[in-house]
Amino acid sequence: MGRALRVTSIVVAAAVVLGGGYAVADAHDVVPGVLTTSPEPTPPAPFPTAPGADALAAPKPAASLAQDAPAPSSAAVAAATSTLVHGGQLGSHVGVQVTDRLTGDVLAASGAGSTYVPASTQKLLTGVAALTELDPASTLPTTVVQGPGSTIVLVGGGDQLLAAGKGSASKVDGRAGLGDLATQVADALELQGRTSVRLLLDDTLFTGPSASPTWDPGFLSEGYVARITPLAVDEGRMTDDEYAHRYADPAMNAADVLAAALAKKGVKVQAVARGEAPAHGAELGRVESASVRDVVAYALEMSDNTITEGLGRLVADAGGLPASFDGATKAVLASVSRLGVDLAGARLADCSGLGDGSRLSPRQLDELLAVITSDDHPELTGIVGMLPISGLRGTLSDRFLDGDARGMVRAKTGSLNGVTSLAGTLVTHDGRELLFVVMADKTGAAGQWGPRAALDAFVSTIASCGCS
Repeated sequence: MGRALRVTSIVVAAAVVLGGGYAVADAHDVVPGVLTTSPEPTPPAPFPTAPGADALAAPKPAASLAQDAPAPSSAAVAAATSTLVHGGQLGSHVGVQVTDRLTGDVLAASGAGSTYVPASTQKLLTGVAALTELDPASTLPTTVVQGPGSTIVLVGGGDQLLAAGKGSASKVDGRAGLGDLATQVADALELQGRTSVRLLLDDTLFTGPSASPTWDPGFLSEGYVARITPLAVDEGRMTDDEYAHRYADPAMNAADVLAAALAKKGVKVQAVARGEAPAHGAELGRVESASVRDVVAYALEMSDNTITEGLGRLVADAGGLPASFDGATKAVLASVSRLGVDLAGARLADCSGLGDGSRLSPRQLDELLAVITSDDHPELTGIVGMLPISGLRGTLSDRFLDGDARGMVRAKTGSLNGVTSLAGTLVTHDGRELLFVVMADKTGAAGQWGPRAALDAFVSTIASCGCS
């Protein structure tokens, strides 16, 4: 499992705040807002008063999904929507849409056609595009090939989750290991009688700037995202901390790690530099990432910005576009549009939702949710299972800890300064599955606790009462 599963949200929050560099809350959507001088308000039920409270208690089971499960009344859902939109806790610009998944009927909507800053709910588009345009069962190779003379070339294939040492078949973060690659290469060189080589790094799979000009500079310095390169050890982290500082050049750091591993195997690396692999160089070693499906699941569950950006570039490359920020956003929009989602007016500044300039509407996210829960696209239905689960997993693990909504909400979170969003599915107490999207991008300096409390109370109300 990924690192984020091994660290509770309260520990992450404390680490970030004590580090003094809290610029945004969108890195993994687990950090409450602190950009206010006033005390955080006491969150009302059902929002948890203490993250992790009753974390081990079993969620209350919901009624089984059935074709004849009663749908909530539109009037009741509309009333709850009005309370949310006009209650003030989400600010002055709030969009909502709630849809009956079975019939496609819109039960309530407010401002659903307007566009908002999506924050990390935008990752839904990138995840869908990746599973549509790439083979979900495929893996991302990291290879070493023979160059001219005593030169060998490390070639990045898109894996930003490499382990420095041995890989682990049970992990997504660290499935492939540079230590294992070094062993293969050393064995191959021994057969050639070589004990000294020059190592080149080929990271030309991704093009353009490695950091988006739409990002706040603090995103990189505070560890919310790394520079986007086609290979990296643990996303370029300098330490094992979730919000660790990142190497300025994650790809070259990976080459240095390989060089050190080769030295331990008795192979002296004379120099490390950039270069391109020959067209038909013999392969000396290869390690493979987890499957694309597992990488997408990791990115969605952990709201991982770096991995999401890498997936977008792979989508661009598969479509014959430059594997850059611009190529990736174009490729993702084109892929989602081909699924029948009307993206008129949508804009993506990047693929993760960090960039300034992205805009989506609740209606567009609702249409995308309808696609991935539809029988017409069985290859995408697994995406819902990848999303965080209320009170149990991912960036919703410390939310919805009490009441009928626990375990019944699967949704993508989205948080930036002044932005609080949630988009996904819920199962009502009566056993009816609904799609819902809530987007608010003018919440002010209240932080995340208040807006999240209001949003979670809205979702819980619909889930618990059935509103029939």
